[in-house]
Amino acid sequence: MIIRKTVSADREGISQITQFVREQLQGSGIREKDVSNACLAAEEMAGSIASHATGDMTVAIRGVMGYLTVEISAKGDRYNPAEKIGPENLLDEEVGAGAQDTIRSILLRSMAEKLRYRHNHGTNRISFLVRRSKHAFLYQTLGAMALAVIAGFLLSELGFADLNTDLDTYLLTPVKTMYLNALKMIVAPVVFFSIVSCIVRFSDLSELGRVGGRTVLMYMITTVIAVFVGIGCFYLFKPGGAIPAGAVSDAVKDITSKTMDVSIKDMIVGIVPSDFLQPFVESDMLQLIFLAVICGIGAGLMGHSSERIKDMFESLNELFLKITSLVIRFMPIAVFCSICSMMLNMGIATIISVFGIFATFVFGLLCMMLIYSIIMMVVAKLNPLPFLKKYPQTMLQVFSMASSNASIPLNMEACKNLGIAQKIYSLSIPLGATVNMDGACVYMAVFALSLAKIYGVPVTGASLTAMIISIIVLSVGAPGIPGSGLICLSVLLAQIGVPTEAIGLIMGIDSLVGMFRCMSNCTGDVAVSVAVAKREHMLDENVYRK
Repeated sequence: MIIRKTVSADREGISQITQFVREQLQGSGIREKDVSNACLAAEEMAGSIASHATGDMTVAIRGVMGYLTVEISAKGDRYNPAEKIGPENLLDEEVGAGAQDTIRSILLRSMAEKLRYRHNHGTNRISFLVRRSKHAFLYQTLGAMALAVIAGFLLSELGFADLNTDLDTYLLTPVKTMYLNALKMIVAPVVFFSIVSCIVRFSDLSELGRVGGRTVLMYMITTVIAVFVGIGCFYLFKPGGAIPAGAVSDAVKDITSKTMDVSIKDMIVGIVPSDFLQPFVESDMLQLIFLAVICGIGAGLMGHSSERIKDMFESLNELFLKITSLVIRFMPIAVFCSICSMMLNMGIATIISVFGIFATFVFGLLCMMLIYSIIMMVVAKLNPLPFLKKYPQTMLQVFSMASSNASIPLNMEACKNLGIAQKIYSLSIPLGATVNMDGACVYMAVFALSLAKIYGVPVTGASLTAMIISIIVLSVGAPGIPGSGLICLSVLLAQIGVPTEAIGLIMGIDSLVGMFRCMSNCTGDVAVSVAVAKREHMLDENVYRK
């Protein structure tokens, strides 16, 4: 939406601009206070522009992607609309006729956070941010996703293979990689300091044990449910029969050469690190959680030094969360590059060839959404609709990232917006990113059984039971990073007797499937956090329902 009006650069024009802004903003759902602020800003902006204009002024009211702005422009020389004037100038009698300009500059400086000045091609432009929708970031993310799909499809159809390869190699993939690296860089400190700062808030260790135990129990319940949902969806639709098991990519060797030891004993032993720094270097979430718990408990037992240590951990936690918020601002750019790269590499034909298995998998994730809603109704006695209305914005963001670990800061912010106490989500979200992989469980069940059907491998009751146990262990031990799903699936296929080269049939869509896995994993983390917070009386229900 863009509405414009052109007026003369004089007092009458300034008055017309102010009246025009008021008429357009009133009755549009904007608070009267915000309307008044916008009118004041428009009056001062118009006065500033008019004093340097060489022609008529134009006022434009724009509503784009959740942002509503008022912009005033006119031809003229470059100048500083909020030139700093010292206090001594205000007392100087020589100010005289320039007093109005002085007051205007002061008012414009007071609005500096919402003002933006530009001088392009001989035109001065000043814009004022009237309102930023709470869904603005969602609109930006959706816009980036839509543009990426369109751009990827057009580039694929044009047939410039070399150009597409160079574009992906030298622009799209590097930008996506840089963004994910930036998030991965802060994941370890965010997990560590958020859990430590969470634990030091618990004055009673029995309360910590109760909250932690309840959270882990809920995660284990949803994990087991997810496995059976995946198996049930496969036997309901039985996908995979129509896909030819032809030649597979040579890249399969790189996947199947990697192994994951499916051993509960080794996983438990590996929780305790051999040194303090290695878990940070390798971003080993289980070891980081162990270190954070030990440090948090130790900080609470330090007596007179405890408060200083607590303040230090709180400050460091706040620092890394602030860094995270700065990085996340570039999310729409990363989303565009990620999805456009996926479109160029996969192609529509690959998606269609495995649509049956993929559709069954997505149906399983929808079933999990229903289960999360039931959990909130039964366990937490909450209406799930506010959750289903508020969380989709974050779902779209984590969808494009395809990394549960990298999505930790986003999920923490989502928990805050849902009214969950920091005591809860500082513990539940990092923990969930490690041990709660509901989307991965549905994925492994559906794809393993489908590939077994394609290759004619019978799955007996005994092998199905072994597969269920393996999926649960693999989901807990799998790293929450892009690409880990294929490694886990290759291990699972080997266990049930399916040739590991079967992975080549679904490698092409793994990046897309990984996005859905991550989205489901993170949704489960937040849903459980809501339920636990409500049970512990640490959920602000007014914020939740708002």
